[in-house]
Amino acid sequence: MKRRTFISLMSVMAAAGALSLAGCSSSKSASSAAANKLEAVQSNGKLVVALEGAWQPWSFHDENDTLVGYDVEVSRAIAEKLGVEPEYVESDWDSLFAGLDAGRYDLVCNGVEVTEERAKTYDFTTPYGYIHTALAVRKDNDDIKSVDDLADKNVAVQSGSNGPAILEEFAPKASQQEFKTDEEARQALQQGRVDAYVIDNNMQQSALVREPGKYKIAGKPFGSKEPYGIGLPLDSDGVAFVNDFLKKIEDDGTWTELWQICIGDRTGDTNVPELPEIGA
Repeated sequence: MKRRTFISLMSVMAAAGALSLAGCSSSKSASSAAANKLEAVQSNGKLVVALEGAWQPWSFHDENDTLVGYDVEVSRAIAEKLGVEPEYVESDWDSLFAGLDAGRYDLVCNGVEVTEERAKTYDFTTPYGYIHTALAVRKDNDDIKSVDDLADKNVAVQSGSNGPAILEEFAPKASQQEFKTDEEARQALQQGRVDAYVIDNNMQQSALVREPGKYKIAGKPFGSKEPYGIGLPLDSDGVAFVNDFLKKIEDDGTWTELWQICIGDRTGDTNVPELPEIGA
């Protein structure tokens, strides 16, 4: 991300208009600490954000070792609206919610899939991203433009993923080749042993950032979509604030610009999610 472009984007966000915290304070909660989360964050002057920092293009270190990515900029914008500074804590996946439980973090912004089981223990915002299935081909492949072009093609899928079932549903005439790992599947694609590779869009986007110039996304994502949400302590008054913020930047077009800069420009993926996605 070019620094000038990022500053311009944040200026747009700052001009988007302040959100009222008073509307959030009416949220009923079982815990006074959770209910007063916004007040505590503003009193401390910082928003402590937990993320992995190693998942392109969501949160990772660029060539200058600067922490960048979609999750980084979304949470930075939330901190700006609160009038505080973001403080990023990088951790492995297993420690993210343990830290939230212990009160070390204010929120987890790490592309967390919202499931019924997780929602029993934590609050999640409305979706700010989705997992779809996406199709990758070699950069020089102009024959396969979408999943509709996979008949009689050799297509890589990863064992244990939902790729085989989705490919059977959307391209039953394709010939599937299963690989144990993502790395093995991509190696087969690069070597021409398969024509395409089907896996979730976030895995595809990550590979496009890690290995620029090798692959491209063919067509639009397909199959069911699973939501990503920002995780907060259960009954937190911060959920309403973040939801209002996400809806506002969706409505004024800022979210589309943010997605384009953080994900689209880095990956070459032109499939900006159709509105209304966030807050729907």
